[in-house]
Amino acid sequence: MAVQEPHILVVDDHKNIREPLADYLKRNGFRATTAGNGTQAYAALKTAQIDLVVLDILMPGESGLDICRRIRETRDIPVILLTAVTDETDRIVGLELGADDYVTKPFNPRELLARIRGVLRRVNSLPKQYSGLSDGYMQFGPWQLNMSQRQLTRTSEEGEPVELSSVEFKLLATFLQHPRIVLSRDQLLDQVRGRTGTVFDRSIDNQVSRLRKKIEADPKKPEFIKTVWGGGYTFACDVVKL
Repeated sequence: MAVQEPHILVVDDHKNIREPLADYLKRNGFRATTAGNGTQAYAALKTAQIDLVVLDILMPGESGLDICRRIRETRDIPVILLTAVTDETDRIVGLELGADDYVTKPFNPRELLARIRGVLRRVNSLPKQYSGLSDGYMQFGPWQLNMSQRQLTRTSEEGEPVELSSVEFKLLATFLQHPRIVLSRDQLLDQVRGRTGTVFDRSIDNQVSRLRKKIEADPKKPEFIKTVWGGGYTFACDVVKL
């Protein structure tokens, strides 16, 4: 069966923007669906397999930030924001909500096309051999992670589970699903729904540092999460799915 082109949803209340943009995407190897508001966007997401959403921030009624928030609550689809706002506040809020990138209006369609391809490439770049785990237990060293209940406990003793934040759980689960594979900061940021831009590069370092303090005997000499200089991080331990 032939592989279908990526399907892009363009959400903008201005028809003279969304329709030409959709046509441009189609001419450059994508499928494209348009929506003029949140209601139409949710309908498209429900009925079609969307690979990425291009979303205008400033729209009457439900704003692009509101739509982005709702998408993030239920789906893991990449989002690129369109904004004419010169103030960076909305852009930062959008990125904190989980948007993957933004482009400022008026934009060059070629730049947006490059951003779309870049985000899709990063999202699809993680190896697949351990992907899709959502239940069961993952064991490494003296630790066991309950994937469905998101609880980390020691296998050698009883006691209260180690508390993990949502981001720490996603980060640890990503490492356990890809042991002994070098994962870049961009790949890890995508997995925890942060932005791949340089503004947030150090946030992954901070999250790794917090996670090391919880699972490493000596966080300064980590046995599990090792830094690969110039590459990112790798989980240097065998992992067993129970």
